[in-house]
Amino acid sequence: MSKTEAIIQQLQNHEYKERLIDLYIDPACIPYQTKRYVAAINSFTETFGTDVEAVFSAPGRSEVGGNHTDHQHGEVLAASIHDDAIAVTAGYDKPEVQILSKGYEMISISLDSLEKVDGEEGTTAALIRGVLSGMKNQGYQLGGFQAYITSDVLSGSGLSSSAAFETLIGTIVSGLFNHMEISPIEIAKIGQYAENVYFGKPCGLMDQMACSVGSLCHIDFADPDNPKVSKIDFDLETAGYSLCITDTKGSHADLTADYAAIPAEMNAVARYFSKEFLIEVAESEVLANAKEIREKCGDRAFLRAIHFFEENKRVQKEVAALKAKDMDAFLSAVLASGNSSYKYLQNVYTGHNIARQNMSVALMLSELTLGVHGVARVHGGGFAGTIQAFVKNDVVSAYKCAMDEVFGADSCKVLKIRKYGGVRVL
Repeated sequence: MSKTEAIIQQLQNHEYKERLIDLYIDPACIPYQTKRYVAAINSFTETFGTDVEAVFSAPGRSEVGGNHTDHQHGEVLAASIHDDAIAVTAGYDKPEVQILSKGYEMISISLDSLEKVDGEEGTTAALIRGVLSGMKNQGYQLGGFQAYITSDVLSGSGLSSSAAFETLIGTIVSGLFNHMEISPIEIAKIGQYAENVYFGKPCGLMDQMACSVGSLCHIDFADPDNPKVSKIDFDLETAGYSLCITDTKGSHADLTADYAAIPAEMNAVARYFSKEFLIEVAESEVLANAKEIREKCGDRAFLRAIHFFEENKRVQKEVAALKAKDMDAFLSAVLASGNSSYKYLQNVYTGHNIARQNMSVALMLSELTLGVHGVARVHGGGFAGTIQAFVKNDVVSAYKCAMDEVFGADSCKVLKIRKYGGVRVL
């Protein structure tokens, strides 16, 4: 019996059941995950004709607090979720990385050609090349490998499919060539480098950090080279609530300028004070110079700066509330975060197409459906995509039905917070 056949047999005999429950939380999902892993392993062997060496996993993430604060070196509260990307892998005896993602074409990257390629921005190949380049630049060992990847973190879902993918590639390199010793924080920073420099998206570090570190974590980016990360011990289900994400089916097409304008305008306010980031400025200084900032930077930039300062304080309130097991205080801060994102940050809909306001509709429906039984807010980058809601367990079914009726079947997903970031599973 080959190694691959043995792994499949062990999966089907439920020898990995406890390991999978540890990752995916809900025992009811084990039949699905077992079938998913077996299918991925079979696809790997059919594609590459070699035995499996290891299987890795990296989760999606849900931003809980700190909407657009990370790029100004602020604070965030984020959680890794049970939806993940998995990679079935084996080393390759050539200086080349070959990756086949389910539903896509094979991508081959030579380890002898890791420089940024003109015209490759915005592609999966750019992310892979960027992560490999970042690993090499930091002095980590590289080697050829082959991988088959399948992901439950849907692209455009607001759950950071790209960050999960970057984390997965970094975790493969750590596991196959570096004894699994590359820290989750270093993998996250290399993922951000790949997305900023190679992919061409000016994102902060929150997405990669939440995917790589795992659990419910508080991250302070005041020193971005050495972010402070602390995990929070809090069981949402025991507190009587569930985390729900609704995909409002809004298009992300042509929104790059909207996303890029947020850090650009916040940075403009910082530069008014001859600083680079808002974390270097006091909120009182911004308020004291409101008239001139509005004239030089514009009203929206001024409002977005105030959002940053207030949102940073809200993250601290959320963390304190969770540590104190004070769910009412936590929900109050989440609701305030949503209000600030709508009014000051202004990332709920784009001004380029005011006739389409999917997220505004979803937030309105959430308020009407939940009443005092939960709160909802914009999720992630905004403008299109998803909203987040913390919903009392006994009304989750009714809430999901209401959202699915408007946005389509299974638009609303109930997520579990998992304990791990990027890991070797098998």
